[in-house]
Amino acid sequence: MTAVPVGRLEVALRERRDEGRKLLVPYVTGGLGPEWPDVVRAVADAGADAIEIGVPFSDPVMDGPVIQAASEQALRRGTTPASVLDTLRDVDAGVPLAVMTYYNICFRMGHERFASSLVDAGVAAAILPDLPLEEVGPWAAVADEAGVETVMLAAPTAPDERLPRICGRARGFVYAVGLLGVTGERDALASSALVIARRLKAVTDMPVLVGVGVSDASQAAEVCQEADGVVIGSALVRRLLDGEGPSGAHAFVAGIRRALDGG
Repeated sequence: MTAVPVGRLEVALRERRDEGRKLLVPYVTGGLGPEWPDVVRAVADAGADAIEIGVPFSDPVMDGPVIQAASEQALRRGTTPASVLDTLRDVDAGVPLAVMTYYNICFRMGHERFASSLVDAGVAAAILPDLPLEEVGPWAAVADEAGVETVMLAAPTAPDERLPRICGRARGFVYAVGLLGVTGERDALASSALVIARRLKAVTDMPVLVGVGVSDASQAAEVCQEADGVVIGSALVRRLLDGEGPSGAHAFVAGIRRALDGG
């Protein structure tokens, strides 16, 4: 069996981690207003190590009210998977991009076409949160062949024996789900976020990033006591829904960056 080359998302995250940096991956909903490409560039400029681009879907089962509202707004604007990827072709963010969406979109397009469309758009990785380890094989094989990194999610309820198998199939990074439930801001970091990060770090050298329930700079810094980095979604998207735009996104992500850097 031919070894799969390490992809550019994982290479970038490992390089930054090896420099002693905690990793920051903001989430931006694709198609959320005409300025969304400028938001992507702004958060990259503010210190993001990679950026997760949400492709809106009508039934986002993992997402809470904020991301749902953003997806609905984007869909009302006529956003489609093709339009998001077409736009990304012209977004030179300077950091790797990962697309997050649901398997129905991948299935309807077909694995080969979906993978090639990501490559054509310059996207390094795909996150399909409703595609479990037991069913990811057909997609992941096509993705590996195309050079698309399949980021795998690990839930806080996963038994110990399952975690090495998730990590073994993961590419790019391992997405540690910080708490049970949907995405959204929380007043405090769930203890489960620290626990799942610690459990994953014990079984893999792949970058481990915690997302879901990490809401502000202090929570990001807290969870990075155990994790290699964080994914920040709802807290950023709420600001975009409130009209803060690229400058507000830059300020928010820069604040997270400073906290992770110990500033």
